Amino acid sequence: MPIKTQRDLPAREILENENIFVMDEYRSMHQDIRPLKILILNLMPLKQDTELQLLRALSNTPLQIDVTFLMVKSHESQNTSANHLNQFYTTFDQVNQKRFDGMIITGAPVEQMEFEQVDYWKELTDIMDWSKAHVTSTLHICWGAQAALYHHFGMEKHILSEKLFGIYEHHVSNRKIPLVRGFDDFFMAPHSRHTQVRSEDIHNCEALMVLAESDEAGVYLAITEEGKQIFVMGHPEYDRMTLHNEYMRDKNKGLPIQAPKNYYRNDHPESRPPLQWRSHANNLYTNWLNYYVYQITPYDLI
Repeated sequence: MPIKTQRDLPAREILENENIFVMDEYRSMHQDIRPLKILILNLMPLKQDTELQLLRALSNTPLQIDVTFLMVKSHESQNTSANHLNQFYTTFDQVNQKRFDGMIITGAPVEQMEFEQVDYWKELTDIMDWSKAHVTSTLHICWGAQAALYHHFGMEKHILSEKLFGIYEHHVSNRKIPLVRGFDDFFMAPHSRHTQVRSEDIHNCEALMVLAESDEAGVYLAITEEGKQIFVMGHPEYDRMTLHNEYMRDKNKGLPIQAPKNYYRNDHPESRPPLQWRSHANNLYTNWLNYYVYQITPYDLI
């Protein structure tokens, strides 16, 4: 899928070197195709890493997408330069009169805080409420999924006794739903979190259907009727080395952290971890864009 980005976005050169088709505004304007407009609310601290991960994950269908990166005004980023944010990001007051085909709300490293203690919680809930009327389908990832389940359905998150950290096996629960079309019976996916929404709470919510879960990691994938809202409790967008980098960061800080489970060959952190989840992640994002965005969204968003 050709991804339309600003010409000087740093992730663009990396994607092109990976043989991923990226086009700029000029070429897009000269194609007689309406690209899908995707809004990405990036709440992760290392925003450029997340940009690259998500653009890579969205690059595997023949659809053209036009990505807009969104940031919250009520939080000052400590890990991404103001220059980068000013150049490549927009704010909610600049897009709240527009409509989008799809939206992604990422995770954030604030899971051990109460939701209301997060400095941008009010702005985030305003955006989530806005998305119900202005976005065809919204994909929520990790803490973004927990926050949305709490805001929309009142589901509490609970602190785990130890961090859920590694690559876990999941099984598909309902093969008739297009979001898991093409999935194997069992598949691997990354998790990295200190909290959970209990599986029984999600199963007991009549508005939600569970599509995939894990004996160890709990519910992985849930969806509302017709896919208006999708909740992914893990991190399918993670790169090969993301968990390694998180592990080394916490270890170097002296934090209590175990090596990510099922990640390194023979559990040796010195070894290069094999990719075990990329094909599933590609399938997930492709199915979302095709069946819940492209097939549903109107041609004229206005």
